[in-house]
Amino acid sequence: MQNPKKGTGIVTGANVEIGKDVSIWNYVVIGDGTKIGDGTLIGSFVDLGKNVTLGKNCNIQAHVTISNGCILGDNVFIAPNSSLLNDKYPKSTFMTPPTIKNGAAIGGGVTILPGVTVGEKAVIGGGSIVAKDVAPQTVVAGCPAKVVMSLGQFEAKREAFLAQHKVK
Repeated sequence: MQNPKKGTGIVTGANVEIGKDVSIWNYVVIGDGTKIGDGTLIGSFVDLGKNVTLGKNCNIQAHVTISNGCILGDNVFIAPNSSLLNDKYPKSTFMTPPTIKNGAAIGGGVTILPGVTVGEKAVIGGGSIVAKDVAPQTVVAGCPAKVVMSLGQFEAKREAFLAQHKVK
């Protein structure tokens, strides 16, 4: 672990691998066998289960739960109060954790159910419940989450919003 920035109250399990230039804020739990890629930021009150893999340059904001066995690619963003669940029929011994591909963005208060794959550069709208796989470069929202627009449409709306508010 090179150049880590660590807050207070961090609980780290056995055989945890933390890459270089990782920032971990306060009161984070990191389960056994978890791997955190270079440049990743983990906000306060995050719970990372056992054998979780976080790619490089991820941004996991506060109050996020990532259950045992979940795999996140590089450059994944997860907004506050989101949960990635792994047990389809609690309480079982067979876990089916979700997989989040490179560049996906997950809004605040999202729940991703077991066995779901979120494709590359997909966007999940805040408050959604994701029960089915999300195709790459697709924007989904709702309960249950459904396709609402393409990534291109989302980016155009985002750019228009930022231009209107003169944000770079």
